[in-house]
Amino acid sequence: MMVSEHNLPQSEPAAEKRLAVTRLTLTRFRSYEQARLEPDARPVVLVGPNGAGKTNLLEAVSFLAPGRGLRGARLAEVERIGSPAGAGWAVAAVVETPSGPVEIGTGREAGDGERDRRAVRIDGHPVRGQTALAAHVSLVWLTPPMDRLFQEPAGGRRRFLDRLVFGFDPAHAGRLSRYEHALRERARLLREGRMDDGWLSGLEEQMAATGIAVAAARLEVVQRLRAACARAVGPFPGAELAVEGAVEGWLAGGPALAAEDRLREALRAGRRGDAESGGAAVGPHRSDLSVRHQAKAMPAALCSTGEQKALLIAIVLANARLLAAERGAAPLLLLDEVAAHLDAERRAALFHEILALGAQAWMTGTDDGDFEPLGGAANRFRVEESRVMPD
Repeated sequence: MMVSEHNLPQSEPAAEKRLAVTRLTLTRFRSYEQARLEPDARPVVLVGPNGAGKTNLLEAVSFLAPGRGLRGARLAEVERIGSPAGAGWAVAAVVETPSGPVEIGTGREAGDGERDRRAVRIDGHPVRGQTALAAHVSLVWLTPPMDRLFQEPAGGRRRFLDRLVFGFDPAHAGRLSRYEHALRERARLLREGRMDDGWLSGLEEQMAATGIAVAAARLEVVQRLRAACARAVGPFPGAELAVEGAVEGWLAGGPALAAEDRLREALRAGRRGDAESGGAAVGPHRSDLSVRHQAKAMPAALCSTGEQKALLIAIVLANARLLAAERGAAPLLLLDEVAAHLDAERRAALFHEILALGAQAWMTGTDDGDFEPLGGAANRFRVEESRVMPD
């Protein structure tokens, strides 16, 4: 498929409901002492040499949603090197949503010491916990380290899947947080040899209730994505998705309440073994996202590097199509160095789909030519030595 500026869908940001960052301000964030961008709702292209600070801008946007950002960093690691001790860092944004503009502020407050707790403000008001962000912003990212997502342990695939689920079910973030907190507390009690049945039963009750809800939400989204991914877009392959794990098997074989009972009983029976090994031997934290190349009937892990990248993009685009249909707006897409690793046909197809969806995709690259087909359909910024300039 040949795509040029003349046949790309031309966006009209003001006429459509979109999810878009229209102002982004960074303070003492990574390599930036201060930075400010004011794009419109079109895609955002950030071009500059390696090490200029492009990925840091994508990471800042990723903190507008729950979690530890696209690098999975501790809050102290994000603060600009050389800042005064305890100075803190901040990301502030105006986000256009289908319901209207929202002002979001987040960061590590000054004087926070060794605490790794994120402060969040929405429309100027402090909120308790970062999970409230999921009600306003959904986003998904692809970064170069994710090129090995199908080769590495299951944890990365679970995090990728959960990021997709947040877009459909904002409450998933809170359930997942409560489950992981109970999992850690139970592991701590077992590690310390504190076999208090009352405490452990209470934690296992919470793990059973929230864990089955987490697993059910993942299964529902994967079922919907499976249908969307089966319809390949242009040169991107069809993908077959499934969630594999004991808990998912229980849900497939009976009602959710029965699955809760089985998880609760398994946790109780496994206390001594879990005390020795750490964590818990069963639960949704052990599940895995399985992906297969549909046309080749081949596990993604056995596909070529290029095919794995194309499968990831196909999943992200399917997710964006479903969200655009259901919530009225596609999620924010953070695509780090994605264009440079696609051939011309797939690059053109990606740009075409992004514009057709009305998605604000933040894309980085070192070569202006990779983004030439977008023409005037995107915001363009030049990034050099952590300075951001309209291009």
